[in-house]
Amino acid sequence: MTTPLLSLLDLVAVREGGTVAQAIDIAVRTAQKAEALGFTRYWLAEHHNMPGIASSATAVLVGHVAGATQRIRVGSGGVMLPNHAPLVVAEAFGTLATLYPGRIDLGLGRAPGTDRVTMRALRRDRMESESDFPRDVTELQRLLGPAQPGQAITAVPGAGTEVPIWLLGSSLFSAQLAAEKGLPYAFASHFAPRLLQPAIELYRRQFRPSRVLGRPWVMIGVLVIAAPTDAEAELLASSTYQRVLGIVTGRRGLLAPPVPDFMARLGEAERMAIADFLALAVVGGPETVHQGFAAIHEATQADEFMLVCDVFDAGLRLRSLEIAAHAL
Repeated sequence: MTTPLLSLLDLVAVREGGTVAQAIDIAVRTAQKAEALGFTRYWLAEHHNMPGIASSATAVLVGHVAGATQRIRVGSGGVMLPNHAPLVVAEAFGTLATLYPGRIDLGLGRAPGTDRVTMRALRRDRMESESDFPRDVTELQRLLGPAQPGQAITAVPGAGTEVPIWLLGSSLFSAQLAAEKGLPYAFASHFAPRLLQPAIELYRRQFRPSRVLGRPWVMIGVLVIAAPTDAEAELLASSTYQRVLGIVTGRRGLLAPPVPDFMARLGEAERMAIADFLALAVVGGPETVHQGFAAIHEATQADEFMLVCDVFDAGLRLRSLEIAAHAL
C-alpha cells in the first residue's frame, strides 16, 4: 500500500482579535512550512461575504503565496466557476502559470461559495444552471490548451499553458464529470463526508483515460488537529468545533480561541451536527493521528490527502502540520 501524498487547503482564517493582513501573513508562513515539510500542494478556497475567511480573491492570493515559496504547487481549491466567466479564469491562471511555470493548479467547484444575496451580487444578471458547469469546464480546457487556427477568442495569457484542472465536489455530479473528462478529482470530505465512498467508487469505475491523466487520481479532504497529546489536540480542535457550530446554526464569525470542554457544554443535537460535519476528522496526538490516517487510507485508497488545519495559535498550527506529516 503506497503512502498518500500530503497537501494543504487554506481558507485564510481571520482570527478573533486579528486582522485580514495578519491572516494573509499566517497563510504565507503556513505555505512555507508546508513546503519545508514536503507537502505537494497548497490550495486556497474561494468564499465570499464571510467575516472569518479572507480567501475571496483566490487568484490574487495564489500569486502572493507562489511568490513567497519556491517549489510547492499553489492553486485553487477551488475557484467557484459559476461566479466567473471562463475567459477571466483562464487569463488569471494563465498569467499565474506564466509567472510560476509548473507550479499552478486550477481546482474548480460548481457551488457559489456564499449566500444567495452575495451570489446575485457576484453574478449580476447571469443565470447559471447545472448544465452550465460541464460546458464552462470544457471552455476552460479549450482556452488553456494550444490556440487553434481561426480561434475567435484566445486567452492571453492562458493559451498553451495547460494549467492542470481538477474537479472538486461533495456529491456524485463532479465525480461523474471528472471521470468522463479524465480529470483528477478532489472530494470535500473535510466538511461533507457522507457521500465520500459512493463518489470515489463512481469516479474510479467510470474513469476514462485522457490526454492529461492515464488513471484515476483521488484526493480527499481530511481535517486534522494534531498535538503532542490527545487532550491538547481536543482542546485546540474546539476552535474548529466553534466554527462548525456557527456554520450549522447560520452564525458565522471569526476563528475563535480554544474553549476547554467545549463539546461537553453543548446539547446532544449540536454535538451530533458537529460530529456529522467532521466525521472524517483526525484529532489527537502522534499515534492517534497515525492510526486515523491509516484507517482513512485503508478505506479509501486515496492518492492524496488534502489536509485542513485551523488552529487559533499560528505557531501551534505549524506544529500540528509537522506532527501530522511525521505521523503519516
